[in-house]
Amino acid sequence: MYLCTMNIEYNRQPLSEVFGFPIENQSARAARYRDDKLCPFNNIVSNCTKNSIDSPLGVCSLYHKTRPVIICPIRFREDWKIMSDAATFIFSEKTAWTHIGEVKLQDDSGKPAGNIDYVLVSYDDKGRIIDFGSLEVQAVYISGNLTGPFNAYMEKPAMDFNWTQAVKYPKPDYLSSSRKRLIPQIISKGSILKQWNKRQVVALQTTFYETLAPLPEVDKAEADFAFFLYDLVSGKSGKRLELTLQKTVYTKYALALERIAKFEAGSINDFTRLLQKKLDAKRIADNLENVIAE
Repeated sequence: MYLCTMNIEYNRQPLSEVFGFPIENQSARAARYRDDKLCPFNNIVSNCTKNSIDSPLGVCSLYHKTRPVIICPIRFREDWKIMSDAATFIFSEKTAWTHIGEVKLQDDSGKPAGNIDYVLVSYDDKGRIIDFGSLEVQAVYISGNLTGPFNAYMEKPAMDFNWTQAVKYPKPDYLSSSRKRLIPQIISKGSILKQWNKRQVVALQTTFYETLAPLPEVDKAEADFAFFLYDLVSGKSGKRLELTLQKTVYTKYALALERIAKFEAGSINDFTRLLQKKLDAKRIADNLENVIAE
C-alpha cells in the first residue's frame, strides 16, 4: 500500500517527501523540520546535508508513476531497520553485533577498492571481532530539474502544490544508478569480500531491483549474497511514509555478478550498418582530401 492521500495529482508535481515528511503533511512538526532543515533519518548531523550543508536539497523521495522513489541514501536509515534486517542474514540468532560506517577497502596491492557503506561486525564479551559482513545501500540517481520544484515548494509549502512549468521534469535514472554505481560496487568491493567468504547485503528499493536482470534464487542457508528490497508505505496515521521490507532475494555472488554485469547484445546487423555508414563517410572524406591535395 503506497501513500495516496488527499487526492494529490502526482503528475502535476514530483515531490513526495521533503525533510522527512510528505509534502501534504502540514503539521507543526513537519513545518519545524522544513524550517530548520532537519533530517529525521539518522544523518551524521541533525540537519539535512544533501548536496549542500548550508542550502540542502531536502528531497528524500520523489513520485514516479504514483510511487514514491527514494533518491537519498540517508532515507534508508529510518529506525536502522536495514541494519537489523541485514544482521538476520549475516549472523546467527542471538549474536552481539554493531555496525561501522564508511570503511575503506583495499586490494592486495594496496590500491583502493572503494568504501563499504556499512560493515556489520559481531563480537565476543571482550569486544573482540568474531565475524563481519557488508551492507551496501543504493538510492536512485535522478535526471531533470529537481531544484526548481523544491525551491518553489519551500517558498510556499502547500497541500495542493503544483509544478507544471518544469522544462526537465525530474525522474529516476535507473540505468545510470545500476551501471555507474551498483555494478561497479559489486565487482570491486564484492569480489574481495567473496574471496574472504563474507556475506554481502545490498539494500534497494523494489522499483530499482525490478529494472535489473532477474536473479536465480537459492535457500538462505546456501546464499552468500542477498538483496533486501524496500518500499515506502503509508503509516497508520497516514501522515508519514515508513520504510518497509517487502522481499529478500537470497542468491550467490557469482550468480548475481553474472546476471547483473551482463549486457544483452543488440542486433549485429544494426551495428554492421552503423559501421558501413561511418566507413562510407570516411572514404568520401578521404577522397575529398585527395582531390584538394591534387
